[in-house]
Amino acid sequence: MSLSDKQAYFTSMVALLIQYANARGYQLTFGDAYTKTGHMKNSLHGKRLAVDFNLFRNGKYLTETKDHEFLGIFWESIGGSWGGRFKDGNHYSLEHNGVR
Repeated sequence: MSLSDKQAYFTSMVALLIQYANARGYQLTFGDAYTKTGHMKNSLHGKRLAVDFNLFRNGKYLTETKDHEFLGIFWESIGGSWGGRFKDGNHYSLEHNGVR
């Protein structure tokens, strides 16, 4: 799959994640999406294959990895890699060339 095809697939996955959260009474806002700074070398954010989300419920900002767990499990079920597995709970990505 080309990088462009993978980016388009990732975007569709993000749409599903947002809908999944909203249907359960949560709201998401974008944190880091496309960026080439502020993350580890070769970050998937720079390839447009990762996003960090801010999670809210009833106006409260939820910052703990455990708060994102239900989303992480869903994200993994549709083929993504969830940052909660490596202490970055608000990170959602699509593996590319062995990087998650």
